[in-house]
Amino acid sequence: MKIATTAALALTLASWMPAVAEPVTGARLLAAGSDSANWLTHGRDYANQRFSPLNGVNRDTVKKLVPKWIYQTGISATFQTTPLVADGIMYLSAPFSHVIALDAKTGRELWRYEHKQRPGRLCCGPSNRGVSLGEGLVYVASVDARLVALDAKTGKVAWDIALAEPIETVATEDKRARGEVLGDRGVTGSTGVGASSAPLVYEGMVIAGITGVGYGLHLDGPRPGTPLGAVIGVAGRYGRPGFMAAYDAKTGAKVWQFDTTREGWEGEYRQTTPDGVPLPRDIAAEKAAASAHADAWKFGGGSIWHAPAVDPKLGLIYFGIGNPSPQSIDDTRPGDNLYTSSLVAVNAKTGKIAWHYQQIPHDLWGYDVASPPVLFDVTVDGQTVPAVGQAGKLGWYYVHDRRDGRLLFKSEAFVPQSNLFAKPTPEGVTIAPGAGGGANWSPTAVDEKAGIAYVGALHLPMHYVIREIPADGDKPAIKTSAFETVEGGEKWGTLTAIDLKAKGKILWQQKTDDPLLGGVLATAGGLVFTGEGKGDLSAFDATSGAKLWSFNCGAGVNAPPMSYAVDGQQFVAVAAGGNALFGFRQGGAVVAFGLAD
Repeated sequence: MKIATTAALALTLASWMPAVAEPVTGARLLAAGSDSANWLTHGRDYANQRFSPLNGVNRDTVKKLVPKWIYQTGISATFQTTPLVADGIMYLSAPFSHVIALDAKTGRELWRYEHKQRPGRLCCGPSNRGVSLGEGLVYVASVDARLVALDAKTGKVAWDIALAEPIETVATEDKRARGEVLGDRGVTGSTGVGASSAPLVYEGMVIAGITGVGYGLHLDGPRPGTPLGAVIGVAGRYGRPGFMAAYDAKTGAKVWQFDTTREGWEGEYRQTTPDGVPLPRDIAAEKAAASAHADAWKFGGGSIWHAPAVDPKLGLIYFGIGNPSPQSIDDTRPGDNLYTSSLVAVNAKTGKIAWHYQQIPHDLWGYDVASPPVLFDVTVDGQTVPAVGQAGKLGWYYVHDRRDGRLLFKSEAFVPQSNLFAKPTPEGVTIAPGAGGGANWSPTAVDEKAGIAYVGALHLPMHYVIREIPADGDKPAIKTSAFETVEGGEKWGTLTAIDLKAKGKILWQQKTDDPLLGGVLATAGGLVFTGEGKGDLSAFDATSGAKLWSFNCGAGVNAPPMSYAVDGQQFVAVAAGGNALFGFRQGGAVVAFGLAD
């Protein structure tokens, strides 16, 4: 009887005790693509494909998908994290850069790190897009521009370094600009520095970038709860260069830094985009003004909005760079403004640039290269080419040879386009895509075997206006531009399947009620998952685009879904916390779904 009781007790304990994670080594990270049960990096693997090989949840079974557990963070704020799972333990970042470890099977909290933020205003809001794993540690790049390493077993701080020191917020305090241009509405964002994207562990380094340097003010909507009202640019010398940098994963010592703007950023003074679309530039006037603004690169912006992709064979990492500073107004920054609004490849060991492709030279429209690049192979003219794809804010999916950056093709437009590259006027001109995209920071997914990329995007046209506050005594004139949302205008999303075997032809597209801002997951079960601001997480047939399943999570699903398995059971998990900038309902939950018993 005693033996039986002891055995029963052991079974009971085993049923609720969390799994013990094995160390996430460099070898495990390199093999993450073939590790079907776990999700070890932000994009699931170094290629950023966000494709799960799990197929227990499939076209036939997805209707049986139900919530298995819900974890409440206790924080109601913009929630954009991608949880990671290693051996039954889930690691995630909450808004304001808190970090949490959960039992991935039950949702029970194992430990929680409360981030103590430095004094001062956040440049870029509370959102944090995820953590990284390696060396027995969990890493988070924080909203106040720090890189923190935590013990993966306990959550205790191993080391904590500053990515960058705070910089003053000059233009946001200009009362004339606030009163005469911005009015009484609140302003989100400033000249500052933070970090919102997940870092990446590679070859004993933690690679992370900073945000908030592409100076532009986000103006609140005209009524509480309404989405973004405007994006304001103010001519002047605000901000600093952005950067991507690598740090020793054990100590935090800096290994290398790639600055996103630098001396010589004027470039070639291109009259067209690299793919031949004309730009409305007065090149002669820009060159004449160059000497007066020779140091503009020192304030040049170029934020990093996502974790990079890595090609270990080529030894290159790939990432996009944000818009130049100041945003949407160019009086003080003549030239192409390298390397802003570009896709770049740098040497993983040294940080030296290998190649760049500037989607929008001298960007006036806030068309950051914001969505993470994805690596895959494509066949071009009968030859297999190692490629990198990136979903642009302009509404095209760009595919490059990842060895040298050569553009192989770009897709058909996946959102409506009108008045592309129009300059602002005092009366205003309506442009689509607006400053929000196209494809924003939201990650895409690629089924490499099928040769299909899945892109979530938004259609939110904006009115582009130029204004000037006249000089007043000894106070100089202030020149501003604004991207304003169109009151009562069109606002919706698109989920698009793009054929990579047919040079970007659209296979199918679903129009959604809400602009899609969060990300996409594709699975071997023939499914594509994405969420909407009204709270729905939905599953679509990967071949036809038909909606097969949907569940309302109670708050905006504006984070990327992911999938993992524990004890042979497949889960699909997502953060449901909304997005304040777009007016989507706030919350603070992580919801994990599995098939009904």
